[in-house]
Amino acid sequence: MTLLSVLDLAPITEGSDATQSFRNSVEIAQLAERLGYNRYWLAEHHNIPGIASAATAVLLSHVGAHTKTIRIGSGGVMLPNHAPLVIAEQFGTLASLYPDRIDLGLGRAPGTDGLTAQALRRSLNANVDTFPRDVLELQQYFADPEPGQRIQAVPGAGLKVPLWILGSSLYGAEMAAHFGLPYAFASHFAPTDLRQALHIYRQNFKPSAQLDRPYVMAAMNLQAADTREQADVIVTSLMQGVLGLARGMPIRLPPPIKGFADQLGLQEKAAISRFMTYTALGDPQDVSERLREFKAETDADEIILTAQIFDHQARLRAFEIAAEAMSELI
Repeated sequence: MTLLSVLDLAPITEGSDATQSFRNSVEIAQLAERLGYNRYWLAEHHNIPGIASAATAVLLSHVGAHTKTIRIGSGGVMLPNHAPLVIAEQFGTLASLYPDRIDLGLGRAPGTDGLTAQALRRSLNANVDTFPRDVLELQQYFADPEPGQRIQAVPGAGLKVPLWILGSSLYGAEMAAHFGLPYAFASHFAPTDLRQALHIYRQNFKPSAQLDRPYVMAAMNLQAADTREQADVIVTSLMQGVLGLARGMPIRLPPPIKGFADQLGLQEKAAISRFMTYTALGDPQDVSERLREFKAETDADEIILTAQIFDHQARLRAFEIAAEAMSELI
């Protein structure tokens, strides 16, 4: 059985603010819990006007306080931005507040532009090449303390918070396989290497204390509505956001524009098409078919959906449609 989960980017829509975004995130998580989604994750990004989840652990605590059973976690924490001990303490705190509900997904990218990455300044010599060592250090902080261990995560030590490796390239697949950790591929925005990355991960997986067999989560965009016509309109918000990123000018999630795609040039359409390769777009039947195809293509243990939809009620409805579609596949 393939499970279904939610990836929330805590979108700030045009004309709104982070306060409203956080209210919306709580409602999304509560709905996901009621509908039987397996987990709810938030992604760390910085200096992007339309994403409010920069302080990921803080927002996860807020969501945890307003839910009861659904797993919550990071999809992910961008480890180059942080000292592993700080992350161990933050997620040890979360695991103490919400036992058996916390996941720690780890990414190797900074989740922002180069200038902002420097401003985050974990240290003067931090870089992505320390990622394997940082993952190992985190594992040690969450393990049972050794006799005489001088540095401990308090809270965190002994809690064995489950780690995930996130990736959008082949490197993450190799890392997850080497450490014997579950692997989540960011195919919602980086579809190119999906098949090869999953093959590498499964072929090279080494069992670990956390996991005895490969476990794959793959991401999709969700742009669902009750009719195809409605879906074709709501998706134009995502299209505008994609073009903003492609031009190096990220924006708050804008309202949909009917007929927006008809105004685009060939290069713009190509950029959007590539980004949206793995998207469940359309009415309930379309979404069901697309989920079935994606499940068959990836053989994923879990599919995680992200819905960048301007209208909050339409976004809630999209997750309802996906849950109904997925239940038909079980």
